[in-house]
Amino acid sequence: MVLTHTTNHTYSHPFPTVTLAFFLRYCSPQLNPFASHVLSTDTISSHVDPETGRLHTTRIHLKKSRMPPAIMKLLPTSLTGGGAADKASYILESSVVDMREGWMSTESRNLNFVGVLSVVERQMYVAPRAADHASGGTTDVETKVVFRSRLGERIRDRLGHPSSAAAATAAAPTDSTSNHGQQDGWLSRFGARGVQRTIESLASTKTQDQLGKSREGMRMILERLRQTGIIGVLELRKMARERSMDAV
Repeated sequence: MVLTHTTNHTYSHPFPTVTLAFFLRYCSPQLNPFASHVLSTDTISSHVDPETGRLHTTRIHLKKSRMPPAIMKLLPTSLTGGGAADKASYILESSVVDMREGWMSTESRNLNFVGVLSVVERQMYVAPRAADHASGGTTDVETKVVFRSRLGERIRDRLGHPSSAAAATAAAPTDSTSNHGQQDGWLSRFGARGVQRTIESLASTKTQDQLGKSREGMRMILERLRQTGIIGVLELRKMARERSMDAV
């Protein structure tokens, strides 16, 4: 089962500035307070294709858990590994920028909790057409997020073997069989498709809120770039890092 959420937005900034803001959006919580959940960002690879002139970049972000707390509470701890407070997850981000044609495509996907929920976010940033002089200072972006819970598939596999489930519940209650019996009972009550729909729906609702915050964070970076330029933003980033190191 797959759930898709699509939104469209227009930034009142030219395409080169928007693409720069995309790469700077996690550079400092002081510059973008909406990115305080991002613990670290590392660039895995970055290169310009000599034939197309396109910039290909792969980064990995470590963020505080993106799994909605409601889902963490919904699932047994045997599947989540415990409470949500101490969770962090890695997000793999890939992007391609074509400055000549005026577009940037990005994709982000979670590397943790994929057995419970896979979230893939794809964005396409497009500069206005050269003939459209009225919107020359804007950039359009379409965001598509695809949610897929594979937990239901695992549930069907488990419930598809009634003999093993019956044996587990009928056996003498050790710690292991008791845990499996409780979990199978929980899964039976919800049903495979019900669990999938619930997880995907909760994730979609939370993502809609996160997309709004993400756009607001981009807006703050864009305003900084407008006011101080790239040098000013990099200076603010440097000072923020120095203050962070002094605090440690």
